[in-house]
Amino acid sequence: MPAFAPRPCRLFLFDLDGTLIDSKGDIASALNLALARAGLRRLPPARIAGFIGDGVRKLVERSLREALSSEPDEPLLLRVTDLYLEEYAEHLLDTTRLFPGVEEALESLDWAKLAVVTNKPERFSRQILDALGIVRRFALILGGDSTRLRKPDPAPLLEAMDRCGADPGDSAMVGDSPIDVQAGKAAGAVTCGIAVNAVDRDKLSAAGCDLLISDMRELTAYFRPPAARA
Repeated sequence: MPAFAPRPCRLFLFDLDGTLIDSKGDIASALNLALARAGLRRLPPARIAGFIGDGVRKLVERSLREALSSEPDEPLLLRVTDLYLEEYAEHLLDTTRLFPGVEEALESLDWAKLAVVTNKPERFSRQILDALGIVRRFALILGGDSTRLRKPDPAPLLEAMDRCGADPGDSAMVGDSPIDVQAGKAAGAVTCGIAVNAVDRDKLSAAGCDLLISDMRELTAYFRPPAARA
């Protein structure tokens, strides 16, 4: 990966799950409760964690495929999706926490606009961010149901840029998955991957991210306030 010189940034677009919050436990718990209610076997939480990132439908679809060892039909997919949403609404804050350094990092970026662009439903995203005390730091929160298309399509990122008054050239997408990198690159933003282990770093690097960090507090070393617009 080439050297990354500090550059101006007007808007930071953050993924949510795996980037700002550690929510794997609650997602896995709610999914397993939904599977059990549908009379299906539970899955290892680590396996479910690997299905996170593409939105609720894909999460449930991948989990059902694993539990059934076959393709789920549409009625079952819809039923278990509804069950999962019910369970997650009850358990989304059981163990979910901010990653270390997130609150400090957001405070240090007070010269820029901050937004969340996630594939998680917007209502859950707002509820979690509010409960964790950081919802007011974001000028905009877009969930997987806020726009017609979801990441890796660039549409929600472009929508966020438009609503926040930023151009792709002075925006940065920060996320923990190749989906975030793909969406950011397609939107014309600088892409910053965040990973704490070698496997995830390799995936993000292979996706072509511009910058790799392991702690959100590193952002201030690579970005600076933009010059005032004329």
